[in-house]
Amino acid sequence: MKITHYKRSGSQGEIIRLAFFFNQSTLVDCNFLWRAQFEDQGANNPKRKAATFSPALLSELLQVQDNGIDFFKESYELFKTLSRKGILKTHDGADISFDLKDHKNLSLDKPIDSINCFRDFYTHEKHVKIGFEKRGEPVPEEWYKIPVYYKSNTAGFIATDDIIPWPSFTQKLDYELELAAVIGKRGKNLTEANAYSHILGFTVLNDLSARDLQKDEMKVRLGPSKSKDFASIIGPVIVTSDEFHFQDPDLLMTARVNGDIWSQGRTSDSYYSWGEMLAFASKDEWLLPTDVCGSGTVGTGCGLELDKWIRPGDLLELEIEQIGILKNIVGIPNK
Repeated sequence: MKITHYKRSGSQGEIIRLAFFFNQSTLVDCNFLWRAQFEDQGANNPKRKAATFSPALLSELLQVQDNGIDFFKESYELFKTLSRKGILKTHDGADISFDLKDHKNLSLDKPIDSINCFRDFYTHEKHVKIGFEKRGEPVPEEWYKIPVYYKSNTAGFIATDDIIPWPSFTQKLDYELELAAVIGKRGKNLTEANAYSHILGFTVLNDLSARDLQKDEMKVRLGPSKSKDFASIIGPVIVTSDEFHFQDPDLLMTARVNGDIWSQGRTSDSYYSWGEMLAFASKDEWLLPTDVCGSGTVGTGCGLELDKWIRPGDLLELEIEQIGILKNIVGIPNK
């Protein structure tokens, strides 16, 4: 299943709500769906009951649902049941579902509204080798022993179709084409085998980088920090991990700039499996719902590797098959 949040503009401002795709263009609002179900059952205060059982934001839902994937499967079947009964709205007239093509005031937002912790791994050997070659260094033997990662800002995430901010402190803004896993269930000291049951699903990640500042930061052997913290892009949907049989996906990854292919690789090119990554991250440490873990940049997946640089006004499209496309315009440098 594909999970996301949608934005709708109205007289009272912009609202953001959790939904899943029933087909290619039909979105089902989870909270309104369950409110309609409780109304049909004659429950006392169905609006409050739905707010408790099926909150309107993913971060809140994962706090009350022990198994997010089972919840979305149940919701999918419930939508079919209510549709057969002709129940398409709540009692106060809210649409349970709608077609994206029919609503000009509606668009997709980030598939996860609030992130607890953002860990970004460094697992694609081709990308790693080129990075160290540019510094005139060999790949450290430790890279082949542990799946290292860094932690970054959780507050700066933007969505598909948002303008990419160009911070004032860089002249070399870069994209990074990555697969990301969204944690749906808390866990500590996970094994490589059971780690997959803690992944709600996978999404596309663009870990933006200020390369000139990053170069200086890494000389200090600490970071990256400011060169990464200004923004990241995630979306457009989360595809639940059952779609990949709770295994590592093997998907084509592509980055296009103004329609031209710049980067291409596969999610399976990673040196480490997701089981290995999450087992390492969870050693004596809790992984919590809404944690996001990036795979690191796929080989050829950034301008730094290619010695090609995005410019203001460029259309940047990062695509992972079966998941979708992050489409953004590069903004004007902030002075």
